[in-house]
Amino acid sequence: MKHPKEEQTFVMVKPDGVRKGLTGEIIKRFEQRDLKIVALQMFEPTREQIDEHYPKDEAWIARLGQKTLKTYEKYGFDPKAELGMDNDLEIGKEVRKWLVDYMLSAPLVRMVVQGIHAVDVVRKIAGPTLPFMAEVGTIRGDFSIDSPLLANKEKRAVMNLVHASETPEEAEHEIEHWFGKGAKIYSYKRFGVDE
Repeated sequence: MKHPKEEQTFVMVKPDGVRKGLTGEIIKRFEQRDLKIVALQMFEPTREQIDEHYPKDEAWIARLGQKTLKTYEKYGFDPKAELGMDNDLEIGKEVRKWLVDYMLSAPLVRMVVQGIHAVDVVRKIAGPTLPFMAEVGTIRGDFSIDSPLLANKEKRAVMNLVHASETPEEAEHEIEHWFGKGAKIYSYKRFGVDE
């Protein structure tokens, strides 16, 4: 069993985060909370890598569609008129395609972040998935205002700056997916943190 200071999570700076020049700020926010960056790389993913990153099961895809339908309902828009469809699975497939296209639109930065409760702390620092709901002081709350309503109207994914694993199990899977089995993870002591 790992020491609590060794919990790891996966973080990816998305295309809008890279394009806005926020990679350094994002890393800074993690390091200010005494988390360590133990692996880091800028890269251009293949379509296959991104496709494998997001679930392909119909239940997950249908949930994407259901969220989209709820957004349209909430704001009084007709999904059939906007998208030409109103089936949750078909809409979910379209939203997933927008997501893959978005993730291929610029280089990404992948990293492994380590520290006490790394998974939960990183997600707290990032803020809620939907930037318009994120509190000031979080990465998304300070640097983005995007919403599903705008994204759906523009037929694109929500731009929310970063991806962060939701669970330790997901983190383990994503670290292996993006860095490979037996990835080079660096070990070092942070001044004032590990001493």
